[in-house]
This record gives sequence, structure tokens and C-alpha cells, in this order.
Amino acid sequence: MIPNMPPHHSQSAVYQKALEIFSLSRSISHYLVEDLNQLSRDGKEDPQIYFSGDIVQQSISLAPEILKAESQVFAQDKRRYAASVNRLTNLLYRNCERLEKVDSNGKDFLPILRTELKKFRLLVRSWMLTM
Repeated sequence: MIPNMPPHHSQSAVYQKALEIFSLSRSISHYLVEDLNQLSRDGKEDPQIYFSGDIVQQSISLAPEILKAESQVFAQDKRRYAASVNRLTNLLYRNCERLEKVDSNGKDFLPILRTELKKFRLLVRSWMLTM
């Protein structure tokens, strides 16, 4: 469950898929952090570790933006929040691509997340047409 979210959740398919993406991102990030938190021989941390946190931050922001869009009265405001969902999805997808290049067992799960993001993009397109 996403912290600080009201108990009355949207039942839209796009919202439910956003929650699934958050859960999947968090699990993948957990695997990646285990491997990436080791310091290199020269005492430096792997800079890719930040992308694992980024996928969680971006995915946790999806559901609230969807709720905001769905709660707006004016179409312009709905489109603004929907555009934010698109931006977050694109960032999340790019960070998945970056993380697929790291040396970690967790990277094997990233194609699953990218597949779910592709499905989510299709849902978002349909969802935006209904606004």
C-alpha cells in the first residue's frame, strides 16, 4: 500500500496497474540494492544504485497523480496530471533500461517491469481518452 493515501481508492484499471507497478518496482529495487550496495575496491559506491531508488520513487508517484487527474473537474487540469503520469512512466522505463546494464541478479526481473509498463502505457492512453 502506498503511504499517505486515503482509504477510498480508485477502482480504475489504470490505478490498479499503477499499484502493481509500484509493488513490482519496490521488489526489484530490493534485489538490486542487495547487489549494488557493495563498495568497489577503490571505496566508491556504484552510481547505478540511485536508479534503483528512482524506479521506486517514480512508481510510487503514479497512483497519486492518477487520483488527482480523476478528481479534477476541468479537462485542462485532468490533462495536466495525465501528462505527469506519462512523464513518470517514461522516466521509469528509461531507468529500467539503465538498470538492465548493471551487474546484479535483480536485473533479470527488469524485463518483466518493462512489459508491465508497456501494458500500463496502453491503459493510460485509453484512460486519457475517457477524460
